[in-house]
Amino acid sequence: MNELQQHVTTIIQTLYQQSVEPTIMRPEPQFGDYTTNVALQLAGRVGQNPRHIAEAIAAELTTTGQYQSVEVAGPGFINITVSPLALLAGLTAPVATPYAGQKLVFEYSCPNAFKELHTGHLYQTIYGDIVARLMEQGGADLQRTSFGGDVGLHVAKCMWGMQALSGGYNPSALAEVPADAFERARWISRCYVRGASAYEEDPAAKEAIDELNTTIYNLHEQDEHSTPLAQMYWQTRQWSFDYFDAFYKLIEVTPMRYYPESQTSPVGMAEVKRQLAKGNLVESEGAVVFKGDPDRHLHTRVFVTRRGLPTYETKDIGVIWLEMQDYNFDQRYLLTGNDQKEYMRVVYAAAETFRPQLKGAMTHLTNGTVRFADGKKMSSRLGNVSRAADVISAVQRKVAELVQGEEQRRIVTLGAIKYAFARYKLGGDINFDIDETVSLHGNSGPYVQYAHARAQRILEKHGQVPQAIHQVYSEDRALVRKLGEYPQVLSRAITSLEPHYICTYLFELAQEFNRYYEHNQVIGSPKQAHRAGLVAAYAGTLKAGLATLGIQAPNRL
Repeated sequence: MNELQQHVTTIIQTLYQQSVEPTIMRPEPQFGDYTTNVALQLAGRVGQNPRHIAEAIAAELTTTGQYQSVEVAGPGFINITVSPLALLAGLTAPVATPYAGQKLVFEYSCPNAFKELHTGHLYQTIYGDIVARLMEQGGADLQRTSFGGDVGLHVAKCMWGMQALSGGYNPSALAEVPADAFERARWISRCYVRGASAYEEDPAAKEAIDELNTTIYNLHEQDEHSTPLAQMYWQTRQWSFDYFDAFYKLIEVTPMRYYPESQTSPVGMAEVKRQLAKGNLVESEGAVVFKGDPDRHLHTRVFVTRRGLPTYETKDIGVIWLEMQDYNFDQRYLLTGNDQKEYMRVVYAAAETFRPQLKGAMTHLTNGTVRFADGKKMSSRLGNVSRAADVISAVQRKVAELVQGEEQRRIVTLGAIKYAFARYKLGGDINFDIDETVSLHGNSGPYVQYAHARAQRILEKHGQVPQAIHQVYSEDRALVRKLGEYPQVLSRAITSLEPHYICTYLFELAQEFNRYYEHNQVIGSPKQAHRAGLVAAYAGTLKAGLATLGIQAPNRL
């Protein structure tokens, strides 16, 4: 494709003295291997009929002798069919490395301590891990990070609920909680729900929790570990961190470096003091705020409360500063829900005001909401949030109806969930339908995993090391053409950081192979060795695509 683009660019410069970057696309197979509408782009510039332009460009392409056929269609489309050898070359085409030589920081997942991970965390952790893989394949020197609250009002609510359920701040009561990381997280969640309800319903509890919030910040400032409250706080804080590790291990993602808010708050507060002195922040009714700018569609945000406590804004500044200090990044990426879009616009504007060198160095990616069949919006405050672990268990039960063997079920369960999240374009809501997610038919992880296992069974029957493909017979052309699209699809996914292109491609590739296999016998055919090579290339492409999505490709299902 790149070579064709260069040919067309050179011809346009020679014939029309115009600098145009032609768009080269993959048409339906009956129209050739590539198509371009560059003649339609040029028509207005040079004042000629687009079909005449297309015919002139096609004539020049034909004289190169590098294309099997070049035809003009419709008002000025140029359809190009390449040689079989060119099709084979597409299988090993280089993949784009747009991040080569760049230091990237990617912050995602971002669970809060003292809370359970819900479906949104499951989505962001899995999607973030896939995007991180794309960055690394694109040549990035990547650091994965995460950020969350181990201090703040939600922690105070949880600790208040903890003493309510334990008969006071009683560290020995923690021994009664099962040692399993997920059970401990569940118990902590019940404490949080108790405290959150009391905060809204009981004025005395609200006042006590607000005071407790300040006390917990002081535990860090004073490095206090001896009081019963401190002992319970530090112990359950560690339980939260252990739970994060267990969760990441369960879903098989690369762990991230976790920046707790207790670490970022002092850094952010120090910066607030500097910026207050410079006039970039101002005092307002006892609080410290960053003034909004209507012309830039920025609203006013509080950075320090009237109680003198840092807000999320200050803590976010702190984590950016620490990531700069630790990694000296060229570009910083952040993945959050869509509801954080306007908030982060203000935080980024403040960060760029405080440190102008950050302008253009931070990218905010946002995702929609994971919705189930009933469309209900979950709430951790109400205690009806869909736990990430419960979603995994539900999918696992569905997989058990289709797949035998504990290890195979584990592989297919994770493949189903990861693929279901990856196939949605980032930004919109995700419709998580378990039946669709686990289906062995349609665009799903299990379908592609099954396609790989089926190909492996064919290779087992072949019984030999498959040979490399050296030629393309007429019946092979559509499959080889599709196989050759993978480097381009992967390059597009890497450049745009959108893995759904890979999912669509893998599904289409499996369908193309099914059509090929339906009409072309492999085992027992006079062309068995050649066709086994095609099967091996097909299986290898499925495996590579799934691996980019963090999914295992089983040899048997």
